[in-house]
Amino acid sequence: MESKVVDENEEGPVVPMRVDRFGFVKQEHSPTEGLARSRSAFEYQRDERRIRKWRKMIGVGGSDWKQYVRRKPHVVKRRIRKGIPDCLRGLVWQLISGSRDLLLLNPGVYEQLVIYETSASELDIIRDISRTFPSHVFFQQRHGPGQRSLYNVLKAYSVFDRDVGYVQGMGFVAGLLLLYMSEEDAFWLLVALLKGAVHTPMEGMYLVGLPLVQQYLFQFDRLVKEHLPKLGEHFAQEMINPSMYASQWFITVFSYSFPFHLALRIWDVFLFEGIKVVFKVGLALLKYCHDDLVKLPFEKLIHALRNFPEDAMNPDILLPMAFSIKVSKCLEELKQEYDQQRAKPPDSQLKQ
Repeated sequence: MESKVVDENEEGPVVPMRVDRFGFVKQEHSPTEGLARSRSAFEYQRDERRIRKWRKMIGVGGSDWKQYVRRKPHVVKRRIRKGIPDCLRGLVWQLISGSRDLLLLNPGVYEQLVIYETSASELDIIRDISRTFPSHVFFQQRHGPGQRSLYNVLKAYSVFDRDVGYVQGMGFVAGLLLLYMSEEDAFWLLVALLKGAVHTPMEGMYLVGLPLVQQYLFQFDRLVKEHLPKLGEHFAQEMINPSMYASQWFITVFSYSFPFHLALRIWDVFLFEGIKVVFKVGLALLKYCHDDLVKLPFEKLIHALRNFPEDAMNPDILLPMAFSIKVSKCLEELKQEYDQQRAKPPDSQLKQ
């Protein structure tokens, strides 16, 4: 009998990666695995009915969307809060953000920015690319299609708006968009967000000094004291302020370190209702964990605020709680207060 010669350099069998339904490599013991297996025939039928409703609502390629929103805005709002079907998410995000209109009004602009322009931020973008959703199959391969697309979108934006250029948190926003649409579509949605096609422009979150983030943290701090006074007092005693735990909530709209299924549901509502949703979700998280947080000393408090328990991340529990919190009027009043404080001469601030 011939003995088989084993080549030591020969690669062994390739073990396929196990990924979840969004394309993230699964951990050894995925907490959502059991849930995924237990989906019933009833749930699949319910999802199919939802998709049919959504297709009827948006029309072919979004042709009926604007008319439907004008006729039945409350229906649209309710359905978005329940979650956009994943197979339609990319198209609906473009429709509700106003980015589809920007794309149609600017043919060829994205290609010009990617191919013919140079950016002062190119090295910074290249350095950060591998840090964006490193456990997602689309972005894992070094210089692979995902990383190239992310580089192109970020580089194009840094040229399009040289005042903003590139800031690290933008990678997670662009990366999230690229999982649901083409490069050019993702670029124009990024433009729509930062330039304010529908809602308040986000560009102030990425300018030097992060001025809009500073405003939002001021507002959030005051909202915590108003809505959760006991926790607000405990934070003050432990010298905890929102800059220690909430900056990334605003800069990446929860896409940085939160479970992806929750981030998507937040983004559905954020694109339709605006930045107030980030405040609502942040307050809901603190409210859900309130009784545990008020007992913790500084070090454990910081850890807890960066590592919320799994049960707090259930969108079907957290989001209804968030939607019940009213912040719009208070946010406007706090913005005026923040602007007035900033307008005071430095010496008058010192006297106070």
